[in-house]
Amino acid sequence: MRYVDEYRDPALARSLAAEMRSLVTPGEVVRVMEVCGGHTHAIYRHGLEELLPQEVELVHGPGCPVCVIPMGRVDDAIAIAETDGVTLATFGDMLRVPGGRGSLLEAKARGADVRMVYSPLDALALALAGQEPDRHVCFFAIGFETTAPATAVTLLRARAERVSNFSIFCNHVLIEPPLRAILETPGLRVDAFVGPGHVSSVIGTDAYRFIAEEYGRPVVVSAFEPVDLLQSIAMLLRQLAEGRCEVENQYTRVVRPEGNARAIAAIAETMEPREDFEWRGLGVLPRSALQVREPFAALDAERLFALPGARIEDPKACRCGEVLTGQIKPWECGVFGTACTPERPLGTCMVSSEGACAAFFSYGRLRAPREEAPVGA
Repeated sequence: MRYVDEYRDPALARSLAAEMRSLVTPGEVVRVMEVCGGHTHAIYRHGLEELLPQEVELVHGPGCPVCVIPMGRVDDAIAIAETDGVTLATFGDMLRVPGGRGSLLEAKARGADVRMVYSPLDALALALAGQEPDRHVCFFAIGFETTAPATAVTLLRARAERVSNFSIFCNHVLIEPPLRAILETPGLRVDAFVGPGHVSSVIGTDAYRFIAEEYGRPVVVSAFEPVDLLQSIAMLLRQLAEGRCEVENQYTRVVRPEGNARAIAAIAETMEPREDFEWRGLGVLPRSALQVREPFAALDAERLFALPGARIEDPKACRCGEVLTGQIKPWECGVFGTACTPERPLGTCMVSSEGACAAFFSYGRLRAPREEAPVGA
């Protein structure tokens, strides 16, 4: 297939839906976790859940890069932004993420120089512009392995050009540790995984073999169009029906088993796993995030600035952590759609363009689905 319309073909979608109905056992629920927040939004934007058999329950995973950043790291970013002579550059999603001292947008209203950029190279361009040569520009780097290569390239370019008024506040996280944490959570059942497409374009499908080999769960890496996702879920159901447990690749037009060697090499040259990192909803996970390597210390904001480094508990009413780990659906949170909305979010899942709460709110899933007739009735 070559064009977007082919990936939204109604006849093909109906055919896949019929195939899925033939692959489930009436009354036996299969819990499928879509790891990526981009998949969550695609599912509810296109109404795909309505095409699935009643036996298939979708649960939402930790693959939203904005959602997993804890409040303490937001406060660290605010501390950098409020330092005299500093401009903090960040992606738009991070501006409204709440920390213990409010959000970056509120810090900007108080007078901090906070600017939205589309890439770390845009932030470097601010430092190189030369209009204020004494002003320091710090980029608030977030994301899984998807966005880490762009940060790596920026570090390499900044060092090559000997830029002295630029730094990176590194908050890149890794996909394997949170998946292991979820698989080892007592009482949390996930039967199969829809693997993230964007992350996999960097790290490849082989990176998920541990899920199949160590935990006995099938994985299918998926693209993002409606037919892509329906086909991926059908592939998972086919594995389960046949008693297989493998890592399969639906996104063959982009993703390779070994990933992108040049991107992986750039990350390895500039960054390394840190001892531990705090995740929203998952707590502190060892070797689950990246930090800037010693040869790039002059570009590392954590070495250049005195940061609070506090660990701040989420608001008690906010249940983002449970949403991120597939324990509850957004509408099961008591403040969802009332005290917590995209305009006034209490938690990160309502802020991000990949957050599950934002997806449910945007596409009208504000409450539990109506009770349906028993399966097979």
